[in-house]
Amino acid sequence: MGIRLLLGLLWLFSRLPLALQAMVGNMVGRLAYHVVSSRRRVALRNLELCFPELSPNARVQLAKEHFRWLGRSLLERGLLWYASPERLRKLIRVEGDVHLAERSERPVMWLAPHFMGLDVAGASILLFQKRKGIGIYQRQRNKVMDKALRRGRLRLGNAEIFSRDEAGNALFRAIRRGDGFFNLPDMDFGTRDAAFVPFFGVPAATLLAPSRMARALSMIVQPVVAEVLPGGKGYRIRYEAPWSDFPSDDAVADSARVNRWIESEIRRNPAQYLWVHRRFKTRPPGEPSLY
Repeated sequence: MGIRLLLGLLWLFSRLPLALQAMVGNMVGRLAYHVVSSRRRVALRNLELCFPELSPNARVQLAKEHFRWLGRSLLERGLLWYASPERLRKLIRVEGDVHLAERSERPVMWLAPHFMGLDVAGASILLFQKRKGIGIYQRQRNKVMDKALRRGRLRLGNAEIFSRDEAGNALFRAIRRGDGFFNLPDMDFGTRDAAFVPFFGVPAATLLAPSRMARALSMIVQPVVAEVLPGGKGYRIRYEAPWSDFPSDDAVADSARVNRWIESEIRRNPAQYLWVHRRFKTRPPGEPSLY
């Protein structure tokens, strides 16, 4: 019953003007910084590891700003799940070649790191271009939330998502028939199909899949970066030029390149990266936990 009530509140909240939603989201984020101590500690530790040149006070201020964006991203999820396509198109500003996948004779991988507007980037694929978009999601333990998440991400049509535990061959078949793949390259899922490559100078378990899939399926890789704009200004989704020299024959080197690119984007907009994720959870053999 609690999840159903939460979803009902998200639906009601989605009908408010975005400027008002942003104000409430900022308030929720400020509160969460003080209340959700476990995630606050993770964020501060990540910032300490990635920005050692900043003073402790500067890292605290950056973490507080991050939580304000995080509060917004969580509450504004209702917009993506319930608002009309017409309203979303007015709120999302697309920059760059969003139509690349439509013209390409080879399947396209949209490479999208975990910035606060990540789900908006996924919606932009379905709203602004015609190639079918597919992706992977983490199945939720609560069946009501899992159903709501799937419905929210598929409701705009021309999409298909696979849970992480059921992907594999079905995902490869979809890519081979030309569907575009929305790929998230910067989560720590352990050592399977991963290598330890630097992320802000710290060895991080990094998926080799972007390189290996692109090579196996002759994919074009197009980076996509999402940004939540202040107040009621909406969202900016930037479709960058595809990488002409990716993948190479060295998946580890390719993964290091992906991390360097993500680093450069974080430096442009550090508060909107997902610092509450334990990016350095998995450690090389013999190394102690960083958390």
